[in-house]
Amino acid sequence: MYYSKITGLGYYVPENVVTNFDLEKLMDTSNEWIIERSGIQERRFFTEGKDATATMAAEASKMALQKAGLQAQDIDLIVFATLSPDYNFPGSGVLLQRMLPFREIGAIDVRAQCSGFIYGLSIADQYIKTGMYKNVLVVGSEIQSNVLELSTRNRNFAVLFGDGAGAVVLQATTNPQHRILSTHLHYQGQYAEDLMLEHPGSRLKQRIWASMVEEGKHLPVMQGQAVFKHAVVRFPEVIREALQANGYTETDLDLVVPHQANLRITKYIQQVMNLPDEKIVSNIQKYGNTTAASIPIALCEAYEQGRLKVGHLVCLAAFGSGFTWASVLIRW
Repeated sequence: MYYSKITGLGYYVPENVVTNFDLEKLMDTSNEWIIERSGIQERRFFTEGKDATATMAAEASKMALQKAGLQAQDIDLIVFATLSPDYNFPGSGVLLQRMLPFREIGAIDVRAQCSGFIYGLSIADQYIKTGMYKNVLVVGSEIQSNVLELSTRNRNFAVLFGDGAGAVVLQATTNPQHRILSTHLHYQGQYAEDLMLEHPGSRLKQRIWASMVEEGKHLPVMQGQAVFKHAVVRFPEVIREALQANGYTETDLDLVVPHQANLRITKYIQQVMNLPDEKIVSNIQKYGNTTAASIPIALCEAYEQGRLKVGHLVCLAAFGSGFTWASVLIRW
């Protein structure tokens, strides 16, 4: 029987650091207000001509491959999670495939927003379990700064998000002691419009019109209270679902790596699950919400800091637009 094991991790963040004080100059906000609302102190914005969703993914992938001791030619499949692809089509997976010396392998693009990386892990895990593939690259990469209007009318959204990429290599193993134990995926589409970017979309006969920007129709929208209300329920719920499916409880956890949505949400998870600081990873203060990239970036940093030990029970969890939420439990 085959299982899947994470053998390499990598990440990339743009060099352009944007602080709350920088945003104060562009909109009616303050460093104190942003920190109180989200915990974010700074984030990274891409540099045009240097960074793109696919190029950032390539940099993260290079690191992950190196850590795994593999070459690009060894990879059998790419799973690419993003809500900000380079083009409307084709997907960013094929762009990544041509940037490194991969073989002519398949590339699957995943659109599950903040849960996208965990959805990608689930897909890769299933391919490995069936024996179809032995080495799968899973990537989350986002450029969101250029869809944000850095203005007072969009400040509730604009202060939260940043750019970056993370990647992991999954390899087949026959060792049941160190592997992905289970993945758990959910959607609740009735709340789709509470967090969305509607235009330009395909529902209307006219996708783009002259006054779209003036009217703000091109901007993402979020019902912040509704998102927060659901997130603080779904995060603990889906973590416990993963634990119960494998016969564990909260006390067995060694590390939780949540999607970096909001520091208040992370603190709430800690409180209701009675998790001490050393058992939870939080880096939203430095990067903001990088959506599908946030978990692999945080996971890679935790590894670099020595917080991931062999034998640790690790849970990754996410909640986001859709509403979607998901978790994966790993015996490291």
